[in-house]
Amino acid sequence: MFFMTDPAEFTVTLAQLNPTVGDIAGNVARARTARASAAADGAQLIVFPELFISGYPPEDLVLKPAFQAACRAAVEELARDTADGGPAMLIGSPWVDGGKLYNACALLDGGAIAAIRFKVNLPNYGVFDEKRVFCRGPVAGPVTIRGVRVGVPICEDTWMEESADYENVVECLAETGAEILIVPNGSPYARDKADLRLSVQVARVTESDLPLIYVNQVGGQDELVFDGASFALNADRTLAAQLPAFEESLATLRWVNGDAGWRCDGPIAPVLDGDQADYAACVLGLRDYVNKNGFPGVLLGISGGIDSALCAAIAVDALGVERVRGVMLPFRFTAQVSLDDAAKLAGALGFNYEVLPIAQAVNGFEEILAGTFKGLPRDITEENLQARTRGTLLMAISNKTGAMVVTTGNKSEMSVGYATLYGDMNGGFNPIKDIYKTEVFRLSSLRNAWKPDGALGPSGEVIPVNIITRPPTAELRENQTDQDSLPPYEILDGILARLVEQEQPLADIVAAGYERDTVVRIDRLLNIAEYKRRQAAPGVKVTRKNFGRDRRYPITNRFRDSGAPLREPDATLLSRSQRTTSEAFEG
Repeated sequence: MFFMTDPAEFTVTLAQLNPTVGDIAGNVARARTARASAAADGAQLIVFPELFISGYPPEDLVLKPAFQAACRAAVEELARDTADGGPAMLIGSPWVDGGKLYNACALLDGGAIAAIRFKVNLPNYGVFDEKRVFCRGPVAGPVTIRGVRVGVPICEDTWMEESADYENVVECLAETGAEILIVPNGSPYARDKADLRLSVQVARVTESDLPLIYVNQVGGQDELVFDGASFALNADRTLAAQLPAFEESLATLRWVNGDAGWRCDGPIAPVLDGDQADYAACVLGLRDYVNKNGFPGVLLGISGGIDSALCAAIAVDALGVERVRGVMLPFRFTAQVSLDDAAKLAGALGFNYEVLPIAQAVNGFEEILAGTFKGLPRDITEENLQARTRGTLLMAISNKTGAMVVTTGNKSEMSVGYATLYGDMNGGFNPIKDIYKTEVFRLSSLRNAWKPDGALGPSGEVIPVNIITRPPTAELRENQTDQDSLPPYEILDGILARLVEQEQPLADIVAAGYERDTVVRIDRLLNIAEYKRRQAAPGVKVTRKNFGRDRRYPITNRFRDSGAPLREPDATLLSRSQRTTSEAFEG
């Protein structure tokens, strides 16, 4: 009688790659190249991130029947490749089955589609809205790959724990004989996200007593940046492997089947965190937005201030000096120190730099408007004319050269509307849109002491120290500073973090030690600036709640927090049936 023996070794390549949404042919080509590398390493299986064929997230593009058909044809094409006896493939793709659209992962082996698994738990929070486009898949058992029973929970299938309709996919896989879990992911970067991912996956390993491989994509997709940082855990929760963050990586892990089950001792790469991770995310986000959309380079206004300086450093690190162009657009309120600092910045970073005075254009606009404005006092309107003139000139150069304008407003300014619509808000992308002003100072100092691996800019002090230490100013009137209009940034950013990221009531913010009048004023500015933010360029998401994909408030909105302490609900006003429903839900 013949008995099958369990395999003693399972060799898996993690393909932490950078797909492009909609570039099905390009993504297939990347998959083939990676598979050839995995074959050379002796891998039995190569694993790709979630929805790799389509790119993630495909948003409503995935609803187009032609796109669905093209994705399926690509999977079938790759399946035929596996007839060569090389590594099997686990690869994500949209998949239509029975007239329903699923977020799927296909096992390709032996020249065929050997198995399909569908995502069960669909995220519907923050930047995710998969319930709009995908159907919920059934809970299924493991797939067998070269004799190993592999569970394939897809991303959110290992994350959700408290939703009323959550299905414990990992528990089902453990109960139906899985020996190892492989989790394809499209998990975007947010500050401190790596620690959260690891803790969530450690919990799944603890519950299942199974080793786990977590494969995440890398790269920028519009406002999202995917940091990779894929990893593997042994069943005893020790780290089996760690891939680097913010760069493509192929790693072949050799799992050995011993008395305690499958175990791996793979490479452990250092992973960036804190301000270094934020800076690397800004660089990668800008690089991919420019490259994936086919721009030859970027253009930005250089003011001599810290925001444009940091954006210039990010742009040079992302694209190289030959693809970055800076323009100083001075007016009569531009101080000589600003001109000097801007020139020093351009010299330190090495990008192409020119000075275009704007007095003739601004004065021309004022002359045209003189009759219309007759009898009216000068005010912010004339200040905004300067910003709008600069925006018009930058867009003209962009139109002529094809270079994309990088806009440079930080999150503090975007929060309170301290920006000019169709002026300094002009541009195609903003790498620091989700970075508060106090963080801009930190990242600028950081860049002078460090740069991420793969950055194309020079090392050393690239942002003149005077730019970092000088009080911020828009220079739209004589002796202007930001603090003429705003609280000190340490106070402003503290209030904004509580209003935006934490959604704290005003009473709680005041109780934390902030002046009530200041809190009320900042809350008002935050609310009335929503119409500006809707028209702002996209930018890299860094925090847990950015403007755009995360925080979507109505423009027309009359609700205002009164600042009074919140009252407890009055349960006595509920009918008997409502109380029963409420009590049952809470239980």
